Amino acid sequence: MSEPHGASANLDPRQLNSARDTVAFVLEEARRQGASSAEAHLSLAQGLSVNVRLGEVETVEFHRDRGVAVSVYMGNRKGASTTSDDSPQSLRDAVAAACAIARHTEEDPFGGIAEAGLLATDLPDLDLYHPWEISTEQAIAEALRSESVARDDPRIVNSEGASVTTGTSLRVLGTSNGFLQGYAGSFHSRGCAVLAEDEAGMQRDYWYDGSRDPSRIASPESVGERARLRTLARLGAEVPETGELPVMFAPEVAAGLLGHFVSAISGGSLYRRASFLRDRLGERLFPAGINLREQAHLPGGNGSAPYDSDGLPTFDQAFVEDGVLRRYVLGLYAARRLEMAPTGNGGGVHNLIISDTGEDQAALLKRMGNGILITEVMGQGVNLVTGDYSRGAAGFRVENGVLGKPLQEFTLAGNLAAMFAGLQGSGTDVDARGNIRCGSLLLAPMKIAGR
Repeated sequence: MSEPHGASANLDPRQLNSARDTVAFVLEEARRQGASSAEAHLSLAQGLSVNVRLGEVETVEFHRDRGVAVSVYMGNRKGASTTSDDSPQSLRDAVAAACAIARHTEEDPFGGIAEAGLLATDLPDLDLYHPWEISTEQAIAEALRSESVARDDPRIVNSEGASVTTGTSLRVLGTSNGFLQGYAGSFHSRGCAVLAEDEAGMQRDYWYDGSRDPSRIASPESVGERARLRTLARLGAEVPETGELPVMFAPEVAAGLLGHFVSAISGGSLYRRASFLRDRLGERLFPAGINLREQAHLPGGNGSAPYDSDGLPTFDQAFVEDGVLRRYVLGLYAARRLEMAPTGNGGGVHNLIISDTGEDQAALLKRMGNGILITEVMGQGVNLVTGDYSRGAAGFRVENGVLGKPLQEFTLAGNLAAMFAGLQGSGTDVDARGNIRCGSLLLAPMKIAGR
């Protein structure tokens, strides 16, 4: 099996020039059709995805996605439209549709493009583009090797498959007051999920690794082995007794916990008065010594970006310093609503990193003594208005600082404010695969609802 004739999983960064020309055309067309201001986003993405299951090829997908989104303003009235066809007539039609919408919408004094003085002017090279020259045959072979290693135990009775994905993208943003910039990026991954069974029942787990640079991804064999070991470790899981115990979130789960914090200090939640952290600037939310810093220009970082979705420059900044909330996560629109300065976070945070307390997971477990290591959470029981937290969970019992029996089917309950304030330790075992990078987080006792 081979790629379609002339196809490649990689975009050529030289396409940026033609993409900029397309965005410039849209902006000029918006001006011609009467818009007082406008902005346009163009995205191109191309890649290959291979999935195998039980030693057979299940899917091979080669994708090409192209889209243009335009927002026009007639004074304080906004209209927006999108198109996947970038022919001149289709772009004219998209602008016309946006203008027609703008003529009928309500005025919004907080809308509009960024003022020229706020726009990014110095765009650093962040080392975001690393194409992967891998053929379909090679990707299939890698996925098969990963699954074979994952199934190399008689207790592994089924597979949800193994995958290899590779993709590159181009993004261009232009505004009618002179901003016209773009950059290329890439992201690649390997993953595997299997099921194990013993007399107590069946368990499932998985592992994956991803990076902008394919040379930094764990090998197919390593991914498969990690998936197998994680799945086997869950066999014989029991339901814990109801009680109150110290808990530690493993890195892959801890990132989600910090994600709730980011949502609570983000502009949309704040101006809608839908966050328990509204009006909390300057207050201590974490223990002394804890910092949450955004490193938007981290070379090769999965969340790095030279500018945000408003065209404002990104930069390194601390949202929490020495445990104290110092700034909110604000895009341009939310900042205007809150009468505050934007923080270059239109579209979210970029490589949020929590400081560690100098201990790896083993040291944190020893300090915990007796409690539960949380390795999975499920359900939607997070209320950002009140901070109440209640989610299904699975993990491992910790006895005298040592991992013990696997646990399942229990509920973890508390309040986010108390959870953040009760942070006991932050591990050096950092999971760098996502946009929020952190290690294990040891928390004060929480309510466990089991049997």
